[in-house]
Amino acid sequence: MRFQKRRSTEVYEGDLTPMIDMTFQLIAFFMVLINFQQTEQHEEVLLPKSELAKPPEKPLDYPITLNVTKEHTILVGGQELANLDQLKPLLRREAQILKALERPLNEATIVIRAHRKAKIGFVQRMIQTCQDVGFETFSLRAKEDLAGR
Repeated sequence: MRFQKRRSTEVYEGDLTPMIDMTFQLIAFFMVLINFQQTEQHEEVLLPKSELAKPPEKPLDYPITLNVTKEHTILVGGQELANLDQLKPLLRREAQILKALERPLNEATIVIRAHRKAKIGFVQRMIQTCQDVGFETFSLRAKEDLAGR
């Protein structure tokens, strides 16, 4: 007995709709996870280099980023503050927001990104101003110096 192979003339087409749908879902998923940390950086602030600099181990719960230019102008969000007296009301507003959310001030971290030519005394006075309002946690940013390793 001989078996004959049937030759099918039908053309099978795959339905690409689920694959396209999944692709759009992945795009939307990764758009949500994009790292928006670059938005807090300012091109006028050139960070100092340090061999000890390392990226944070985990994301900060409530970061408040303060950029300091070499002329000691403080940049917060889209605002330019000419001196430390203008910083206090802004920090008090942030503290009120945290209190309204029923979160302690120690959950907020003041992230200081100071220009490499900014005077350390100004940065110390800025930290003192933040402490006067009630903030306790600080993070100083520096650029990782890979050449020193």
